[in-house]
Amino acid sequence: MSKHIAIISEHASPAATLGGVDCGGQNVYVAEVALALAHRGHQVDVFTRRDNPALPLVAPFASGVRIVNVAAGPPLAVRKEELLGYMPAFGAEVVRFARAANARYDVAHANFFMSGLVAEALEKATGTPFVITFHALGRVRRLHHGDADAFPPERERIEQQLVASASAVIAECPQDASDLVAHYHAPAERLTTIPCGVDLSRFHPVNRARARRALGIDADGAVIVQIGRMVPRKGVDDVIRAVGRLRRDHGIVARLLVVGGDETGREGPCAAELRRLRAVAAAEEVSDLVVFTGRQGGDMLRYYYGAADLFVTAPWYEPFGITPLEAMACGTPVIGTAVGGVKYTVVDGQTGYLVPPRDPDAIAAKAARLLRDAELRARMSTQAIARVRTCFQWDDVAAAIDGLYDSVIAPSSLELPA
Repeated sequence: MSKHIAIISEHASPAATLGGVDCGGQNVYVAEVALALAHRGHQVDVFTRRDNPALPLVAPFASGVRIVNVAAGPPLAVRKEELLGYMPAFGAEVVRFARAANARYDVAHANFFMSGLVAEALEKATGTPFVITFHALGRVRRLHHGDADAFPPERERIEQQLVASASAVIAECPQDASDLVAHYHAPAERLTTIPCGVDLSRFHPVNRARARRALGIDADGAVIVQIGRMVPRKGVDDVIRAVGRLRRDHGIVARLLVVGGDETGREGPCAAELRRLRAVAAAEEVSDLVVFTGRQGGDMLRYYYGAADLFVTAPWYEPFGITPLEAMACGTPVIGTAVGGVKYTVVDGQTGYLVPPRDPDAIAAKAARLLRDAELRARMSTQAIARVRTCFQWDDVAAAIDGLYDSVIAPSSLELPA
């Protein structure tokens, strides 16, 4: 039965360009879930903060999906760590929009803790139940970042409040579920594990020679790819160091393509991180092997995955991590750190290898084994494709989320009129 769904994602618009400091997996999740729910016959409004004065209040995104650009704070980019103070205005505008448009939402789906506050405001004003996907947890983040964590200290209290008030909480992987129970005492009856997915129409195997021609790189030689946001916790520096170890300790020269980040030279966290990574490459004496490509459009990413002999992702922690799925969907073996969602999606010894975080020597050792064994890479490629197609398709993800919505919506609101 058709539902009217409000998806709330205050800092991560489905229409944003990926690869910046605050543009990554959550943007993909929101976009793909909205599209898949619309494909199931539902009407979806995605509420996100207006960060550009040229954006209209309502913009069509796809059939059945609209983006509502909410005026809350200045109409320009603001770091997500500084957005909490704008959430009362954001929530008030969402409630005002719903009432003005006579838009009775059957359910709201909050993404991230600040969107949870907005969903709470909508529930109090209109009675709309809400579910929440946190995407990252403040108490877990603080364990890894310590005093460098720039989020307001209220975050953890707000998350605890939302775990108690949401009709259901979605964990993205078993580690996420364990963290919600251990750190927030999430009740089992309201906690459901539903993973992220991958768009198989976009990410699929591409002939390696063709992919390398498309990127203008040599057909021969070892190529490693890393794709993601340019923030320290992603561990890109450890991937660069591993390339140095490959050359010095294993006698393997491999080019590393680092995809993501802003290469325009503007100041900001992303530019600072890129400068730091270039310094790491220089210190490791691999500046000649490391190529920073900047952000790339979604249609180009499969060529990077396809051009690679292997994909490496080395975060210190990762609530889920969509790039390993994209790589596996393209048939590229993955070396990933055994954290969060990565240790769930990558099957050690079958679709790639898992290594400890912050261990470039371990990355290099596994990379050397894969780069020396074409038959092993081919076998892992086949197994990676099969795992993604069996377990991580967005249609299946949306079906599970849709079923969860049914469980929290009052039965009377789903009944057909007589």
